[in-house]
Amino acid sequence: QVQLVESGGGSVQPGGSLRLSCTAPGSIFVNHAMGWYRQGPGKQRDLVARIRSSGGFTDYADSVKGRFTISRDNAKNTVYLQMNNLKPEDTDVYYCNARQVTSAYIYEYWGEGTQVTVSS
Repeated sequence: QVQLVESGGGSVQPGGSLRLSCTAPGSIFVNHAMGWYRQGPGKQRDLVARIRSSGGFTDYADSVKGRFTISRDNAKNTVYLQMNNLKPEDTDVYYCNARQVTSAYIYEYWGEGTQVTVSS
């Protein structure tokens, strides 16, 4: 079973920053796009940011553009989400995702989630 290990969640005041990290097995990390999703109670899981395996393309939800930055360190098999100027509406459980689309199948793996709480 593939394990994606997340860390870095926590509680912060509005305007503060957090950095999430997610480490994947090398065999997965090297050829999967990596992303971060978030989900609140009773809500669907929504894309926050994603980055291609090469690191050359990134995509962000409109609500986080200019505040969040996704990056990956292929030497450490780790993807990061730097979150700045956090707002209360960013409060959610954040999930790491690894995804590879082939002509025959979609391979997808999820972490267990890490809680981010933004509150004064």
